[in-house]
Amino acid sequence: MISARVLVIFLLGTLSAFCQYSFSGQIPVGSQNKTVYLSTIANYRKTSRVYADQILMQTQADTSGYFTFIGDNLSEQNRMYRIHTDDCNDKNTDGTHFFRDCRYSQSILFIAKKGDTIIFPLLENNQSFCAITSTNPASAFLLEIDNLKEEMILDFMMSDSKANTSLNFKKWFQRLQAYGIQTKEPLAELYVYNFLSDRKNETYNYYLKELQSNDYYSGLKTRLTSKYSKSPFTFQYAQEINSDQSISSQDTFKNESSYILFGGGIILLLITGYIGLAQKKKQVRKKAISALTSQELNILNAIRENKTNKEIASHLFISLSTVKTHINNMYKKLDVNTREEIKKKF
Repeated sequence: MISARVLVIFLLGTLSAFCQYSFSGQIPVGSQNKTVYLSTIANYRKTSRVYADQILMQTQADTSGYFTFIGDNLSEQNRMYRIHTDDCNDKNTDGTHFFRDCRYSQSILFIAKKGDTIIFPLLENNQSFCAITSTNPASAFLLEIDNLKEEMILDFMMSDSKANTSLNFKKWFQRLQAYGIQTKEPLAELYVYNFLSDRKNETYNYYLKELQSNDYYSGLKTRLTSKYSKSPFTFQYAQEINSDQSISSQDTFKNESSYILFGGGIILLLITGYIGLAQKKKQVRKKAISALTSQELNILNAIRENKTNKEIASHLFISLSTVKTHINNMYKKLDVNTREEIKKKF
């Protein structure tokens, strides 16, 4: 439920013609530090923490935790902004008054432009920066994407195999990208892209792989150019995509080359093995034949010519029983059992 005071602030902000924008909300009563900061995010790669050069304004929350930012120094087009507070001492001016240097901080990312009226209500569980009410429909898109990212993390925690992990990547890439397109706000898509393509995330390798086959990324480039043609983040995105496509192509080429080299190595091993085996068999045959007598060699050649025992006996002028004796001896020396084996091996 939005408190009556926040609602009044919202209405006053909407009705006040002299106010170019009004961002108001509430932090928990009793917060150690009452200072609230408004920052701009020109570089979408700098959304994970607060940087000194991003801070536009700061204000003090009152005793009830209410704060308000009013001004006219925003862009006329949508941009990403952050409101945050922390538990650093107000007197701390040594440059450490930022996210990772304070034990406790709260923040919210949102989309806004000049003329917007936005409130960030304190929820019933005393949680701040978890909800947005705005005159700009795009303001809450980043918050919704953060909710999807948390759901994705839980889904991956439940994954119990590499196969499921691969399917999860495909499912969540499609789901996050589809949500970004659905918003019709390229800044929301850029926020999704920043997450999926972050080199520190496990999503990065899948992103590089998908970059070769998914035309979503070229589509986002078109949508950014169409709506934010002169914005630095559009140029930044175009440069990153070109660079990552080059990396992805090199990785694909390396993988294909590896497969080719691996396949070629296997073929070479097979050929070498085949030649070695053939040579070994040839040596064995030579050794076996060298053990035969001249008469046994004559009978071997006759068998290879498909002559019968009678024909062999007649041709060599020996008895049939002598032919059989020579054949039995020859079988033992050549390690064969039939005439067909002799023909096949020799």
